[in-house]
Amino acid sequence: MSKKKAHHEEHIDETWLIPYADMLTLLLALFIVMFAMGQIDQEKLRSLSEQFNIIFSGGEGVLEQDGISVIPMQNVSAQDNSGKTDEEDKMNEIKRNLEQEIENRGYSDKVKVTLNREGLQITIQDGVLFNSGEAEILEKVFPLLIHITGMLKNLDNSIKVVGHTDNVPIRTQKFRSNWDLSAMRAINVMNFMIEEGKLNPNKLSIQAYGEYMPKYDNSTEVGRAQNRRVEIFIVRNYPLEDN
Repeated sequence: MSKKKAHHEEHIDETWLIPYADMLTLLLALFIVMFAMGQIDQEKLRSLSEQFNIIFSGGEGVLEQDGISVIPMQNVSAQDNSGKTDEEDKMNEIKRNLEQEIENRGYSDKVKVTLNREGLQITIQDGVLFNSGEAEILEKVFPLLIHITGMLKNLDNSIKVVGHTDNVPIRTQKFRSNWDLSAMRAINVMNFMIEEGKLNPNKLSIQAYGEYMPKYDNSTEVGRAQNRRVEIFIVRNYPLEDN
């Protein structure tokens, strides 16, 4: 009986699959770019650019918002650092200017300006802005608010106006709760900055916390007075990293 010949299967080289898969990825990317370039919607192009930045994060460049231009990665990094430095310089300049203006007007004990990793915060105690339990802005503080608004006009940062109260309950014909009071105070300050200070309304938003975000002890009159406040918060476009 003849012996069967041993059959040796040759191992098929599959290394070609890797460049083939890369080629398919690039073809898909090209297809998406060609599709996007035929669209008018800039929002789609912006979203596409962001997605390509993620997909090709290991590459040498990123797409501009027009979906066509490419910026070298080192230039992007330089622009980012430059923007962060410029923003920090502007916020420090505004802080110094406002602190001087606040001191000149005799509000140093009731209006504070702080700069932190999220942005620039101007804290105004309610006695400067309003009568007790009311939300109408007092005329005596108009010049200070105009000055603050003027300092913020040339910034492209978002600005939040935030209302706070103490924990003493309020229920009147105007305000059902401290939440209502804090919201209306924030709205009135925002409207003043838009109508009288001519600030771009696209930059502005409000928040209202009522009694629920105290900074000081509400069990004392001093603490309650400090908790009744309005904050004007300029949000950084380039947040600082934690140390």
